[in-house]
Amino acid sequence: MPFMTSVGRDCLERLFNPDLIVQQAKMSLEAEPVHITDAVAAKSPGTAHDYYSNGDYWWPNPETPDGLPYIRRDGESNPGNFHSHRILLRQMRTHVARLASAYAVTGQEEFAEKAVLFLKRFFLDEETRMNPHLLYAQAIPGVCEGRGIGIIDTLHLIDVPIAIQALQSSPHKYEEIAAGLKIWFADYLRWMSTNPNGIEEMNERNNHSVCWFVQAAVFAHFTENDAMLNFCRKRYKEKLLPDQMDMDGSFPRELARTKPYAYSIFQLDNLVTLCHVLSTPEDNLWTYCLPDGRSIEQGLRFLLPYLINKESWPYPPDVETFDDWPVGMSSLLFAGLALKRNECVDLWVCLDKDPQDVEIRRNIAIREPLLWLLA
Repeated sequence: MPFMTSVGRDCLERLFNPDLIVQQAKMSLEAEPVHITDAVAAKSPGTAHDYYSNGDYWWPNPETPDGLPYIRRDGESNPGNFHSHRILLRQMRTHVARLASAYAVTGQEEFAEKAVLFLKRFFLDEETRMNPHLLYAQAIPGVCEGRGIGIIDTLHLIDVPIAIQALQSSPHKYEEIAAGLKIWFADYLRWMSTNPNGIEEMNERNNHSVCWFVQAAVFAHFTENDAMLNFCRKRYKEKLLPDQMDMDGSFPRELARTKPYAYSIFQLDNLVTLCHVLSTPEDNLWTYCLPDGRSIEQGLRFLLPYLINKESWPYPPDVETFDDWPVGMSSLLFAGLALKRNECVDLWVCLDKDPQDVEIRRNIAIREPLLWLLA
């Protein structure tokens, strides 16, 4: 990242357990590479290389013989929908990030070599690669073949460019592979910023647009796309913050959902990531305030008391997984360090950073925050 905080190695050693990092990476050493082609989506109009998923909250219609068109039940995830590509993508991301973290900690080439193999198989090899688009993401049977809001499915890819950066010094990240990965992410960024689905997602008025900009910012930084980085900074100041944050630091559109607690956490987490990625010494989003005082710190000020004491949450409980929140989202660590809020860092240390609930894991964009502090 171009600018964060001056986080010293001694601080990182206190926050992260190198033995645990290596232990997790050793499990990834034993894992077989995963590919988008490992699962066939029967309802996809695309090829085996095209990502496909169904909208989470869409269910078969009980009033029609074939269940079509699907109907929406907000906040209730349908376990029967096709999620295999999403799971494969997240598995690849997790293995790559863990291996890169272990390489950063130990310098042992076996971790870098395996990480590069995962990357090569998923993004570059002709027989197994994922095509750089999401035309068929979050499709709704009987309604549409794919939607703009499906672009949120690749939010988990933001760990990958950061992991690739951590592998730069390894001889196993051959120049040809590194160049191919940059081309893949440049192609995907071009698609999501020019295709109607991508433009629709960019202009959403809730967490979906924030997630679009998080991805765009990370991929632009990796591919050295300064124009996109400047565009992301401008939109953060002129659209995302003023249109989505209320005066008290809350996010009204997230509070209106059937999972207001989880969505509020998710929204703040991604806005914090934007501040981390986009801030420079000349343009520091951590300290940026709207004329009326709204800022990322105001968002933290609103939510933090309810993360420390969930029982004080004054809104309805989430319809799913309410009891398992909060967890150790990277936003607590990044914001705590950048804004010198020790209580945020202390809370991050105490919370579970590897929850097993699938619904919660789906909302954790960053699996290896150490890489982001080293970048």
